[in-house]
Amino acid sequence: MMQTPDIGRMILERTGDAHEIELPFGDLLGIAPWHLPTGWVLHVGRTTIDLSPTRNVVFMVVAAVLVWLTLFFTGRALNRQRAGGSGAPRGLANMVEAVVLFIRNDVAIASIGRKNGPKFAPYVLTLFWFILYCNLLGLIPYGEKPTGSFMVTGALALTALLTIEISGFVALGPKGYLKTIVFTPPGTSGITAVLLTLVMTPIEIIGKMVKPFALMLRLFANMAAGHFVMLSLLSLIFLFGNIAYFRWAIAGGSVAFVLFMMAIELLVAFIQAYVFALLTSTFIGLLQHEH
Repeated sequence: MMQTPDIGRMILERTGDAHEIELPFGDLLGIAPWHLPTGWVLHVGRTTIDLSPTRNVVFMVVAAVLVWLTLFFTGRALNRQRAGGSGAPRGLANMVEAVVLFIRNDVAIASIGRKNGPKFAPYVLTLFWFILYCNLLGLIPYGEKPTGSFMVTGALALTALLTIEISGFVALGPKGYLKTIVFTPPGTSGITAVLLTLVMTPIEIIGKMVKPFALMLRLFANMAAGHFVMLSLLSLIFLFGNIAYFRWAIAGGSVAFVLFMMAIELLVAFIQAYVFALLTSTFIGLLQHEH
């Protein structure tokens, strides 16, 4: 009797992080996976921090390189076209420039303000392009989606939190920033003001923590869910592929649904990169103008 494969274990192994990378057609050619170096540990007191590279780290480096190549070659193409007097940019340069201008003007500057928005535009653009490439890398064969990991989205949310709070502290000053934490409702005085301040201050602190947590959870959940759904649909072939007369129908239906999900994931990859950049810009802008 044919043993039923452990679909759950297969899905978790494929969606989880690891210290090895599967090479294209490695199973067919008998090539072992590429094992990444291990043992890079840092001892801080009694705590041991593992700094060994993982699959997500490698693909984040790939995403960063792709961001640099995209903008570098776009810049060269724009300079060459303008030097030649060709007027408006063409081709890929036109598309990338349109995206950059949209994120800069309609996301960063529109959310943060014309005074401070241009200063934060490079950071917001970096977030958008990096997250976008991280999302798209998971849709190619043998690729990996780093944003499907809590660690990666948590680190991105941490950079957003530091940017939001530090920039707010610089913009408002110590006294103004303290008012965003110790909040006294307007129109209250005496014991009522004290009691409401004691109640509202923890809420304000929790609110500061919830913002990056929402960024982390939204990006992770949306990107990881697509992989789980696609792998679950493909698993139907292995679960029901031994049923006579229906095996080809099951295989065709699974592949068709997976292709449909991949098309949706392609759209979600762009949407989630945009949403992360938009919400980060909004949170920065809210603290820049806090009173």
